[in-house]
Amino acid sequence: MNEEELISGHFYHIYNCGINGENLFRATENYHSFLSLMDKYVLPVADLFAWVLMPNHFHLLVRIKENVRYKYSITDRDHQGETWFDDHKWETIDLPACAAPGSVKQPVNLPINVKIPKPHLHFSHLFNAYAKYYNQRYTRHGGLFERRFNRKHIDNERYFKRMVLYIHNNPVHHGFCSHPIEYPWTSYLTCISIKPTKLHREKVMGWFDSQAEFKLLHNEKMEVEKIDKWLEI
Repeated sequence: MNEEELISGHFYHIYNCGINGENLFRATENYHSFLSLMDKYVLPVADLFAWVLMPNHFHLLVRIKENVRYKYSITDRDHQGETWFDDHKWETIDLPACAAPGSVKQPVNLPINVKIPKPHLHFSHLFNAYAKYYNQRYTRHGGLFERRFNRKHIDNERYFKRMVLYIHNNPVHHGFCSHPIEYPWTSYLTCISIKPTKLHREKVMGWFDSQAEFKLLHNEKMEVEKIDKWLEI
């Protein structure tokens, strides 16, 4: 398997930073733009469980979806004969269980010539699209991110809860606030909210057993340095 590939059904901690420590986000609109692009490129192929956007780096905890296909193909046209593919090519559909690889029954009305998504390319397109936006916004040139995006395969259940705590406590660790609730650019506030969200909040709360435990553990001091060493960042 190509080392760049992300395995369907598996959890990953995705992270990166600005080149030479340069900021990735200078203003509120930058954060919103990154989240909007993540919605467009990443969420079609990955479930999101936790995230934080820091001025010069970010962390995401995701699970790569299984049994998804692109919604449109290059043969799809609107009523005027124009292609849908360019504008909508990142949209996916979740196949029913009967349509899983190896099953006999196939889904009904699946567009022809539909390709299987390659999740690592979706992440690359997110970062390329954001770098293009950022360079245009601030009249700069060249690469924005330090390296190709980093990923850690999370294959141990004890790390799920730890990674959520690590991600939400990043602003505390870097001195931006004294508690995750004070920092707007993480999934912490979404986790304790009841508003509709694309974040897999119920699954996250399941790792913590209850919202009370979730809040309690976020109140405790965390040894972030140990996880930094594990990540080698």
